Amino acid sequence: MSLQFVYSDQDFVEDLCRGMASKPSKFDTTIRTGWTDRMDRGLFRYNLGDLQTRILPGPLSYLAQLNVQRGTQRRKPQEILRIQQEFDAKQFNFNKISPEEIICEMIKDSEGGEESCRMVVLVNVSPLEFGHCLFVPDPSRCFPQILTKFIIQVGIESVLLSSDPGYRVGFNSLGAFASVNHLHMHGYYLDHELKIESAPVKPLVPGQGFYRLLDFPGGFMFYTESESVEKISRAICKVTDRLVAGNIAHNLYMTRGCPPCDHIQNEEDRLSRRGVRIAVWPRLSSFGAKEESAFNVALCELAGHLPFKNKKDYEQATEKDVIDITQRYLLPDAEFQTLEEELTGHLMDS
Repeated sequence: MSLQFVYSDQDFVEDLCRGMASKPSKFDTTIRTGWTDRMDRGLFRYNLGDLQTRILPGPLSYLAQLNVQRGTQRRKPQEILRIQQEFDAKQFNFNKISPEEIICEMIKDSEGGEESCRMVVLVNVSPLEFGHCLFVPDPSRCFPQILTKFIIQVGIESVLLSSDPGYRVGFNSLGAFASVNHLHMHGYYLDHELKIESAPVKPLVPGQGFYRLLDFPGGFMFYTESESVEKISRAICKVTDRLVAGNIAHNLYMTRGCPPCDHIQNEEDRLSRRGVRIAVWPRLSSFGAKEESAFNVALCELAGHLPFKNKKDYEQATEKDVIDITQRYLLPDAEFQTLEEELTGHLMDS
């Protein structure tokens, strides 16, 4: 039987700031210890080690990392043909992994005693960074790769359970570089500040925590602190359900971040990490072969974290190169604007 990690809202870490040291939380210790143990036991496809890292010059401060092995040794992605594709038990799925890859099962101790779905946390055997794990809601129920309120909420809660502002969670839909059609999110630690943590935003439906990202790849942002997690998870799910219904592929990225603001805040506000920012990027679908030579445009790349597959691109890429590649996958401006109006109306009516 796997280790059970039981938590409640009282375990959320609220007073967090960039640049302030804090001891690892119970959640961090569970993930880090379990992940390192599996690495030491040789359960991964490669030994990660310290990745070469550089900041690309420019206002977006993209973080580039060289991770050749992930590009060459990870499992071959499944063939994805549409955004709403049925689960196929014949393909690789998380019921086929070794039980040794499971770090724990997350169980929320809720006062109402509500029955909730199991959330299994397992190592990603082709890691992109330290602590890279996968969150899989009850694998035996074989959910396809379409977001639910439950997985969104547990993803946000995991960020609030961590005392490390560098802990991130993300999701790739089908058609947005998901490689397995079995519902899962990614979690990992990145010990560098990203611009998305404090990027300015434009309010759309602030009562639902809904904003538009400014000065960043065209996307939306939600923001929540610990008391509004369920409400904001529901709002995010309404948006992603709408994207799925419209056959619009999407990526999602959760990180500690400062409160939303449409201008640069004072330093104290900018460094605050009390809450969670959840970016959602609607995008053009990518079906069939899923390869860019330098990097694939998925959840971490859109957030400013770029795992490069080869040394030449890693050393030579500029911010302009990254923006040019990224823009090829995002919705055209007019289409994005129409979608923004539709989603804003949808959330205002709900």
